[in-house]
Amino acid sequence: MSHTLSQKYLSTRGASYGLSFEDVVMKGLAADGGLFVPEEIPALPANWESEWRDLSFEELAFRIMSLYISESEIPREDLKDIINRSYATFRHSERTPLVELDGKRNLHLLELFHGPTFAFKDVALQFLGNLFEYFLVRRNQGKEGKDRHRIVVIGATSGDTGSAAIYGLRGKQDVSIFILYPDGKVSPIQAAQMSSILDPNVHCLTVEGSFDDCQDFVKALFADPELNSTHNLAAVNSINWARILAQITYYIHSYLALTKTPGFSKESKMRFVVPSGNFGDILAGWFAKRMGLPADRLVIATNENDILDRFFRTGGSYTKGDSKGAGVKETHSPAMDILVSSNFERLLWFLAFQTSDASTADEQRKQACESVSSWLNQLKTEGGFNVPKAVFEGAQAEFESERVSNDETIAQLRSTYQTSFPSNLGPGSAKSSKTGGYILDPHTAIGVAASLRSIERNPGVSHISLSTAHPAKFASAVDLALTGEDGYDFSEVLPKEFIGLEQREKRVTPVGPGAGWQQVRELVKNEVEQELQGKR
Repeated sequence: MSHTLSQKYLSTRGASYGLSFEDVVMKGLAADGGLFVPEEIPALPANWESEWRDLSFEELAFRIMSLYISESEIPREDLKDIINRSYATFRHSERTPLVELDGKRNLHLLELFHGPTFAFKDVALQFLGNLFEYFLVRRNQGKEGKDRHRIVVIGATSGDTGSAAIYGLRGKQDVSIFILYPDGKVSPIQAAQMSSILDPNVHCLTVEGSFDDCQDFVKALFADPELNSTHNLAAVNSINWARILAQITYYIHSYLALTKTPGFSKESKMRFVVPSGNFGDILAGWFAKRMGLPADRLVIATNENDILDRFFRTGGSYTKGDSKGAGVKETHSPAMDILVSSNFERLLWFLAFQTSDASTADEQRKQACESVSSWLNQLKTEGGFNVPKAVFEGAQAEFESERVSNDETIAQLRSTYQTSFPSNLGPGSAKSSKTGGYILDPHTAIGVAASLRSIERNPGVSHISLSTAHPAKFASAVDLALTGEDGYDFSEVLPKEFIGLEQREKRVTPVGPGAGWQQVRELVKNEVEQELQGKR
């Protein structure tokens, strides 16, 4: 597919199309419940590998985003400024450095935790926060009081999205942000990162239940015409297209870094391995691949909440819960404790589009939207659906999957600490200073375990495993794996930014047990009203 200068977007379920980049960023979720996708996937320029080889992370992000954002929407100098401000908050000069974890096996880690909240979501949410601000400033030029355009950002989190979104939007004018998270099911550091931010425009709501319950509340609020007409809802979860777009950069950046490592050969294949919950992070890799990044396969690494792994192992059956109908399992990798991977819908749309037998692109799009609507309706009413053989084979051609159990996660954390002593780590890497053992966070451990299985099947193929969070965010899992190991001392892993965090003043609003989405809606309205009256 070629790049058109006026890139437009459509909903996976068909009700909205021909939308601008600004439309899809500010709406987040389509009115029909679908997710926004670009009408065309642009190709990387013919000479991208040589021309982009030595670009900084920011320069590379600018080149990639320019393929998806029309200059008429965001002038190029403005886009450069948004990107530069977004990544100036990162602690590492390379922003997302590639480090060698096991040279003999060609295994590298892509460290994505050098942003302000120590998680990969900063890469997208620093950018998204600045985009919201940019569009609001432009809409509100010369306007005062009630004439100003305000947005209410609502998101669900299993830990990292919430804090990254809050850090991206705290204190910004004309924005209120509400983050819902399951009470007691995020790590204490993650909870403190959210609840200790006391800016008046930040609102944390704790929900009794799971991440999926929080996500259901968010989707219900977006589907409510009344709240949308009065409060201009906007999304920060990976349902927002801008998040996927921002994450494409680090796939291409890390591949270019890999090509500079000793012994890399253009002839040898390479794979990305991604710890996956909501499917947003790995979907960005799929877009990069579709644009022309020469990745052999994308490997999905799930925990015991394995809806994605089961899809690949059953020939295309996508069902909530396990074979016994069980719900979400609590694991050592809580960011992946979800039943339904929202972003999978975007992949299904493209696979339905490419396997459609319609004779025109418009008809193909229409058929793809009808298929996706039907499947997602089945998921809602029957708890699952099966895709046609051609769609499954399309997925199988580009993805593999692995399921890593709780016990295997802890074992991998311990094994990596005992055996990996990378020599080229930058500042802030997760390395114990006494022995040099590399400390993974539990989500990254799942990716490394999956990588090692893939390497066994594909010796000689280079693997880049995505490191999604700093281990200090998941103290209990790290302690469980490493207490008693030679030289391990958790206090040495703890970044200075986390010291005393759990003791700070906090502000949270509990959502009552048994509350429905309507109660959450009233809570949001009341909090916004109090904020506008200066009572927050």
